[in-house]
Amino acid sequence: MEEATRGMEVITRYFSDFTTEQIRQLKALEAVYHEWNAQINVISRKDIGSLYEKHVLHSLSIAAVYNFPPGSRVIDIGTGGGFPGIPLAIIFPESQFQLVDSIAKKLKVVDAVADALSLTNIYTEHIRAEEIKGRKFDIAISRAVAPLKALWAWSRPLLRPQNIHSANENPGTLPDASGLICLKGGDLAAEISESGTRPKVFDIYELFPEDSFREKYILQVPYQRNV
Repeated sequence: MEEATRGMEVITRYFSDFTTEQIRQLKALEAVYHEWNAQINVISRKDIGSLYEKHVLHSLSIAAVYNFPPGSRVIDIGTGGGFPGIPLAIIFPESQFQLVDSIAKKLKVVDAVADALSLTNIYTEHIRAEEIKGRKFDIAISRAVAPLKALWAWSRPLLRPQNIHSANENPGTLPDASGLICLKGGDLAAEISESGTRPKVFDIYELFPEDSFREKYILQVPYQRNV
């Protein structure tokens, strides 16, 4: 419990508008992940003690830049232990999150976490993103899964074009999320060039000046209907 309290301090340093239920869910993450990570290693041993900063807050950096409108359908490609999908599902309870991974045992952990937190807006599927047919999503998210070129190739067929608002059109609000939004680190110049895309890039360290976020970035490749 003390570790969860300390972990929550780094979250509330940057986010404050939580409901009582969201606070309960965020605090519950620590015990559930520690229990399941001892059985199925989805978080490295050296990082499990920094769960809230390196995994939860890292995932929530997307929520510091973008809003997920109610009713949005979101696919988390290669979710692993549930990041960034689970923290974002807590923050955006009116959006629906499909968390997919090619490794079934990882989804066992995701299902256990979602059940423990009473998250009813998460669904899991043991499948590769490129094998999904006949379904469309508003937003694709991913965290350190594959090069941008591959992520865009997998996600684009799954996305429906969006008419989205920008913060310029709605002062005081975050722009609506759309297209592919992924979390990446390091020197991305070559990867971006090879992808053939022109993503928007946000420096997470500028949002959350914690040492673990140096050279960590949010990339968004919009998929937007011409208006």
